[in-house]
Amino acid sequence: MEQESTIDISQINEKIAADSAFVDVLTKEMTKVIVGQKHMVERLLIGLLGQGHILLEGVPGLAKTLAINTLSRAVHGSFSRIQFTPDLLPADVIGTLIYNIKENDFSIKKGPIFANFVLADEINRAPAKVQSALLEAMQEKQVTIGDETFKLDKPFLVMATQNPVEQEGTYPLPEAQVDRFMLKTVIDYPKLDEEQMIVRANLKGGFAEVKPVVTLEQILNAQAAVREVYMDEKIEKYILDIIFATRYPEKYGLSELKPLISFGASPRGSINLATAAKCYAFIKRRGYVVPEDVRAVVMDVLRHRIGITYEAEAENISSEDLINKVVNAIEVP
Repeated sequence: MEQESTIDISQINEKIAADSAFVDVLTKEMTKVIVGQKHMVERLLIGLLGQGHILLEGVPGLAKTLAINTLSRAVHGSFSRIQFTPDLLPADVIGTLIYNIKENDFSIKKGPIFANFVLADEINRAPAKVQSALLEAMQEKQVTIGDETFKLDKPFLVMATQNPVEQEGTYPLPEAQVDRFMLKTVIDYPKLDEEQMIVRANLKGGFAEVKPVVTLEQILNAQAAVREVYMDEKIEKYILDIIFATRYPEKYGLSELKPLISFGASPRGSINLATAAKCYAFIKRRGYVVPEDVRAVVMDVLRHRIGITYEAEAENISSEDLINKVVNAIEVP
């Protein structure tokens, strides 16, 4: 029996190695424009392959908009950008019915949500009504305008950005809605040598042109292939232990965390952690998940799913600190 499962895994490994060949080509094409920010590029690919969405947080000017635009050009997909402002309406995102005088009838005008790659820039600048219109489309992968329902294009990736610096005049996303994002990635400033390259390229008059190197068909095939990545029961147990330790820290010998956590990760956390780990293994061209894959993505998957208490805030303890403590306490299979 063991022999049989070994053969299976080696077959899966070969298949995944072949199916993921395009990842290197795509990454190489993106690095023509995106200098450094390897973490952000990897997370974009995980979101795309795992059919999830990404919330990016970082100060202005860190190439958040440029990254998703570059990805859409390299993948040969359609791209649209929605700049969220306080006066935006749901119809500005999903579309609306327009009265046509000549035909004496209403016609449907589709909104910018109908694209493969959608950038929701500064999502916390728009009111709750607009945020919920976008999040419904993200969850259901469909949009209703009038009495007609339209399926959204596949693949469909929403990358929402928020600026952590300015909180004046913003509408923070409620916890339940933030939970719908597969990953929340925090981006930092580039390193000194990377920034030097960015400055040089801009002074020269821009970067090399990005060419479409991957088809939408290849991405859809890869999304199906990710599901075939093998995950052992021990890894599943490892993922569940991490999630349950955020809910019941006292059962895992972490009683000191109990007063610091107001709520733990939801079942979406378990699903997304497993999916992201499979995607990470796929990007690394491996047909099976190892504990390192889980540890590599755990911070991005869980940082927005754990509520911290006033006590934790008073002690200057962030959800990242709590995740680190949990991950370090759980036994690695």
